[in-house]
Amino acid sequence: MSRAVRLAALAAMLAVTASCSSESTSAQPSLATVAQVTTAAVSTTVSATSTEAPTTTPATSTTVAPVPVYPLTGLPVTDSAVAERPALVVKIDNNAGARPQSGLNEADIVFEEIVEVQTRFAAVFQSRGADPVGPIRSGRTQDILLLGSFNQPLFMWSGGNGNVTRAIESSDFVNLSAQRSNVYGAAGFFRSNEHKSPHNLYASTTAAWTLAPEGAGAPPQQFLYLAPGNAAVGEPATGVDLEMDGLRIEWRFDAAAGSYLRSNGGTPHNDALSGQVSTENVIIMYVDYQPSAADANSPEAQTVGGGEVLVFTGGVLVRGTWARADRLSAVVLHDAAGTTIPLTPGRSFVELARVGTANPVA
Repeated sequence: MSRAVRLAALAAMLAVTASCSSESTSAQPSLATVAQVTTAAVSTTVSATSTEAPTTTPATSTTVAPVPVYPLTGLPVTDSAVAERPALVVKIDNNAGARPQSGLNEADIVFEEIVEVQTRFAAVFQSRGADPVGPIRSGRTQDILLLGSFNQPLFMWSGGNGNVTRAIESSDFVNLSAQRSNVYGAAGFFRSNEHKSPHNLYASTTAAWTLAPEGAGAPPQQFLYLAPGNAAVGEPATGVDLEMDGLRIEWRFDAAAGSYLRSNGGTPHNDALSGQVSTENVIIMYVDYQPSAADANSPEAQTVGGGEVLVFTGGVLVRGTWARADRLSAVVLHDAAGTTIPLTPGRSFVELARVGTANPVA
């Protein structure tokens, strides 16, 4: 089916009323029985070539070759095969009963979306993976709008109501739903006994990547990154307080680590695999939320168009605007002068916040 036909089918189907979401169940092994996360080491080696002129006078010209970087972090590539694999998006639960999650610190980019009750994460993996990852929950129509710039990503989710399911099946995503019998075992889905249902569905990113269709390619770079040795320029800011429909989030800069640490309501937000949730960049995108055509009770972030943005990177705040031409385009961040805002190489956390809900901390 062509992309035009799929998008037309999506538009027609989103006008249908929604039914309730459902999720798959299976056996309940302990998370301790699942393989540990494989973390790629970061190499900063710069390659160079030297050419000696063919004369009697010694003369050497040195050209520094560009260092290949992972597209979603801007960090140097340490494994060329990994750099070429497709993006894998995992919908991760953020209900209080789902914490601590597994894999938030291994994702290259994490989007936090407002849903019917507080928030949910769309964690994008490419340079690293998480085994296990979860808890995994249902998708939303806002995911189709948000994630189109990742080049037909693998989309791992628990399943959803009929309207959302048909929307995702009609999209350009590779559908890795736990409700599909041919995917459940192959993607390593299982129910853990360390959380109560429905907050206990996990899977494996290693297994999920084996389900990528032939010819699946890497995502394009989403953001501009600072060159090695360059520091971010902006107004001093130690972090930001953010309200996401009843969930109070605090990000604070740890200068020693060069990253931002996350807390919820004053309590550190921990990941079961790697400790407190952290990131090198916090991007607050002010967006409008409208009712989803698939479910009037489901908020849908409007991520095509533009709005105000607050970018926290390297211990400073850069104020500006975000712009996005269509769902297949990446978000572009501009400062007040209209210059693209460069991020610190590393992981990024994008907060899809309602207008005026963030308070920078000096």
